Amino acid sequence: MASIASFAPASSSKPRLSFTRIFNMSFGFFGIQFGWDLQRANMGPIYEYLKASPEQIPLLFLAAPLTGLIVQPIIGYMSDRTWHPRWGRRRPYFFVGALLSTICLFLMPNSGSLWMAAGLLWILDTSGNIAMEPFRAFVADKLPESQRTQGFAMQSFLIGLGGSIASALPWLMSHVFHVSSISSTRGIPPTVEFAFYVGAAIFFMAVLYTILTSKEYPPATIPAKEKVKESRKGFGGGFKEINHAIQNMPSKMKRLALVQFFTWPGLFLMWFYYNTAVARNIFHATDTADPLYTKGIEYGGLTLSYYSIVSFLFALLIPVIAKRLGRKTTHTLCLLCGAIGLISVRFVTQPYELYFCMTGVGIAWSSILSMPYAMLAGVLPEDKIGVYMGIFNFFIVLPEIIASLFFGWIMEHLLNNDRMLAVQIGGSLMILAAILCYSLIHENKNELTNDAAMYETADDRPV
Repeated sequence: MASIASFAPASSSKPRLSFTRIFNMSFGFFGIQFGWDLQRANMGPIYEYLKASPEQIPLLFLAAPLTGLIVQPIIGYMSDRTWHPRWGRRRPYFFVGALLSTICLFLMPNSGSLWMAAGLLWILDTSGNIAMEPFRAFVADKLPESQRTQGFAMQSFLIGLGGSIASALPWLMSHVFHVSSISSTRGIPPTVEFAFYVGAAIFFMAVLYTILTSKEYPPATIPAKEKVKESRKGFGGGFKEINHAIQNMPSKMKRLALVQFFTWPGLFLMWFYYNTAVARNIFHATDTADPLYTKGIEYGGLTLSYYSIVSFLFALLIPVIAKRLGRKTTHTLCLLCGAIGLISVRFVTQPYELYFCMTGVGIAWSSILSMPYAMLAGVLPEDKIGVYMGIFNFFIVLPEIIASLFFGWIMEHLLNNDRMLAVQIGGSLMILAAILCYSLIHENKNELTNDAAMYETADDRPV
């Protein structure tokens, strides 16, 4: 694989792509999100099946974001400077990340101890980041500015579709395929085991589809001296460049980073505690051996599946709404919908009412997966999109690290291990993110014009 400074064509010179090509280049995210949502919906319960206490749960998620903090910008930097005549620069990372993630998903339900599960989650998240991070840059590489909202919305659509199936998979295993939901000798029910096996296969096949159906732009021709200079940088030079990029982030990226920093804790607290809160607070299970506990976990997964369905359906509307209201206002309103959904879970008295809560979360999730990246892509230098997308993800993993380190203490000493209250706190933080988005982010007329332009007929030229 040749390693050179690879610069994509200027955004304005990139051909517009058809719906089919945008779908093909984004489909791998269906598999990636399938893996993410499968572990997000089930890792908290898996930890409790393996006898973890509520205050231990955040700490058991710590290794993954710590690794992501390092891996994401490095993978972004490396993929910016990778080129192979056949496989391109982003697709090799898609393949390696998907292969490693698939192996971890197969092994996860066979965890014999708490620390084995935590270790596999660490490797799984690292591998997932290797596959996922270049996908964000892939959209900016391939699409002109006028189609980037459409491209990120397509990712959001496929993420929602993958997440909806993944979250419901244990329930489907039990109620459709009649797999036993009784805990095995390891404590993990067969429904969860088979869900992970299916998820592993889907993860790999979806990413492989994108690799085989999408091509990449070759790097622009640069002088030989510049190629030699880039090739001699090595990892030391790479770290210097990453550090330089952090210090010189565009001002709009800094504002968006602050919005991200307060958005994602709401999601992490939901993933940490929502399913177990449903089992204990709504279904009134007394412990993990209670049949109501498994029933509550499955029902919680079903409602998480529902919010993913809302997300992928709402992704079809986001480009239209963003065209009329602007990306900033659209994202602000969606975050408020998510906050209302998370805060309202405390007031649920019947399980079906959770679907109303998850409607708001699904609307927010659709926007979280598309609008920040659409707002960001236009202000990034074309030759450093990968590294900047990796740096932008700092502000996703940093809140998770903080939550993992300190929220266990808060749960034990301040919240009396009230899982439902933890979910509500996440909703309150999302309100703060919405306020920051509306007050700090500024849009110019060119961005609104570009969103409107994406409704022009796409040119189906081969690339």
